[in-house]
Parts: sequence; structure tokens; C-alpha cells
Amino acid sequence: MARTKQPAKRSTGHRRDGSISHTHFHRFKPGTQALREIRKLQKSVDLLIPAAPFIRAVKEISNYLAPEVTRWQAEALQALQEAAEDYIIQLFEDSMLCAIHAKRVTLMKKDWELARRLGNKGLPW
Repeated sequence: MARTKQPAKRSTGHRRDGSISHTHFHRFKPGTQALREIRKLQKSVDLLIPAAPFIRAVKEISNYLAPEVTRWQAEALQALQEAAEDYIIQLFEDSMLCAIHAKRVTLMKKDWELARRLGNKGLPW
């Protein structure tokens, strides 16, 4: 019987001397991934807060404030979530402007407080 050729085998990651070769992963410069994520989120139109935890929080708060309100329409919850996200995004923008005005790039608690105070949001401060 004639001998047949064996197909090439895949490399197992071992070198000839028996040691294991380490693969190097590609690393982006600091901030590249963050900028890519920011661009992606700015293009998207979907909601950022997950729906189920938001609905749970709304029902918990409404049960605390008005126990007789037990049922919510889906459109009402959707409108409430859109309004809440719009408020949060606006507060982020204002507090980031406060941080930039202070010649910083890091958001701090005092930036949030100043943005809320200047915008008359979330009284009392």
C-alpha cells in the first residue's frame, strides 16, 4: 500500500524549544475607544437607560407617592423615560461646560451642583 501525504496541522502556539509563544493584542491609544463610543452613541436614537429597571423604579416611586395608582400605559412610561433621559443628557452637557469653564476635563461633584443651580433644576440644592 502506498503512503499518502498528511495534511498540514495547525500550530498549537508552542515553539520548537517547548516554550509557549505569547500573542500580542492590539491596543488603541488612550481615548480612542471612548471617542468611538461617543460617536456611536451620538448617532443612535435609541434609549440609553434599560427599560425594565426604569419601569421598576417608576412603579416603586409612584407606589410610594400615590399607592392608588397601580397601572401605567406603555406610552406614558415611554414618554417619561424619554423626558428623564433628555433631562440627564442636558445636565451632563451643562456640567461638562462648567468643568471646561474651570479649565478641567474631569467632571466633579461641584460641576453637577453648579449646573443644577444655574439651570434651576432639582431644587433644593
